[in-house]
Amino acid sequence: MDSVLYTSDNSSANVTCDVYMHFVAAKVIFTLFYIIVFTVGLSGNILALYITIQKQSKINSTTLYLIHLAFSDALFTLALPSRIVYIVRGFDWPFGEVPCRMFAVLFYINTYASINFMTWLSIDRYIAMVHPLRFAKFRKVQNVKYICFAVWVFLFLQTSPLLLIPMTNESEGMTTCMEYPNLESNPNLPKMLLGACVLGYCLPVAVIIFCYFRVNVKLCKIAKKNPLTEKLGRNKKAITVILIVLLAFLICFTPYHMTIIQYMIRKLISPQNCWHQRAFKTSLQVSVCFMNLNCCIDPLIYFFAFKGYKSKVLEIIRRHITVTVITSSKTISENNSSHATLSQVQASGSGSGN
Repeated sequence: MDSVLYTSDNSSANVTCDVYMHFVAAKVIFTLFYIIVFTVGLSGNILALYITIQKQSKINSTTLYLIHLAFSDALFTLALPSRIVYIVRGFDWPFGEVPCRMFAVLFYINTYASINFMTWLSIDRYIAMVHPLRFAKFRKVQNVKYICFAVWVFLFLQTSPLLLIPMTNESEGMTTCMEYPNLESNPNLPKMLLGACVLGYCLPVAVIIFCYFRVNVKLCKIAKKNPLTEKLGRNKKAITVILIVLLAFLICFTPYHMTIIQYMIRKLISPQNCWHQRAFKTSLQVSVCFMNLNCCIDPLIYFFAFKGYKSKVLEIIRRHITVTVITSSKTISENNSSHATLSQVQASGSGSGN
């Protein structure tokens, strides 16, 4: 069965609403999407970790935030094959309750680890450019280690209760995992989710926008004083990093949190009918895809913020192009040789015939 039924909000009777309208096209699209996310995300983030291990002596505050961001993404992408199996089976979870809870914890840890470390990365760039002396202590590697440790502790405390909440639901011969209807039995869920969105999304995005604005203002002032200064180039890199972080933030995390916020507000105001529930479920599936896309976009941040990563990626690209050109040249040369040999054989045969 491709559908799961649960009680509709706007009904006092035990009326059910089919919110899982899973078509074959949706399964194929979601499966291909997550395979791409798994491949690109895992390779990009593992490469970042590999490079930082090789250059331990050159780790600074920016690199440290990127390491934790890459570790979070790599950890999550390693769990993605289970999500792919879930989708291929028609949104039927075969692994049991405990693995489902563990995947839910990994999902939310990755989401809010990305948000937190992107925010701190923006703050780091802001301090480096706007207040390089006044708040220099916040960029010391030892202090950044404490900040990262505090982030992980906060994330663990925030998500560990999910290990105690049932995440699966069996109905009509199939088992769903980490789906919103499985959690609807909690009457305080709308308020809890709205609070989580304000603290976990609205506040960080406000901080990132503030950092981008202040860095941009400082950059304009420097450009007016001396447009040819070497410092201007370094500062442009800082604003590029914050801009990419902001765009990644808006692309990956905004659809999901806006979907949650608007639906929970409407749910608090009045019960939502079956059509609204279906629309919410569909938009939630799509927005979760955008949120998981951050595993692929984060390597783009590494490319501009992490010098070693950029040079390594360019080296791999150059090597790939060189191998491709050499292979193509050999193939063309072999084909030409084959054609020449064949022509000689044909000419020899014609001469013997005469």
